Amino acid sequence: MNLEVIKSPGAPEAIGPYSHGMRHGDMIITSGQIPVDPKSHEMVTEIHAATRQVLENLMSVVTAAGGSRETVAKVEIFVKSLEDFGAINETYSEFFGGHKPARVLVQVGDLPDGAKLEAAMTAFVKE
Repeated sequence: MNLEVIKSPGAPEAIGPYSHGMRHGDMIITSGQIPVDPKSHEMVTEIHAATRQVLENLMSVVTAAGGSRETVAKVEIFVKSLEDFGAINETYSEFFGGHKPARVLVQVGDLPDGAKLEAAMTAFVKE
């Protein structure tokens, strides 16, 4: 199996011993991203802005591997509070527009660095 490590200059540095993502053939699998602004290194805490930051961080990894917004097949979202469900849905819908990737959203006990959410994507290389 030939796995290619993905490193995106548009995503924050990993806070652990893992890569931004992996690519095998046409498949792109990202690591989780929390809402850290890659330029300021600050944690984004307002839920709409945090959701958008996470999605933008993930898209930088997907595009670095040859994918695009339209090739995202699945998004997995982990949240500290399901009370943020509506705000996350609103921002998610704005971000993807008419494209509707499969999605998982679950509440978890805690997330790295006190983040309100973390997400990962599975996507494919643009044809």
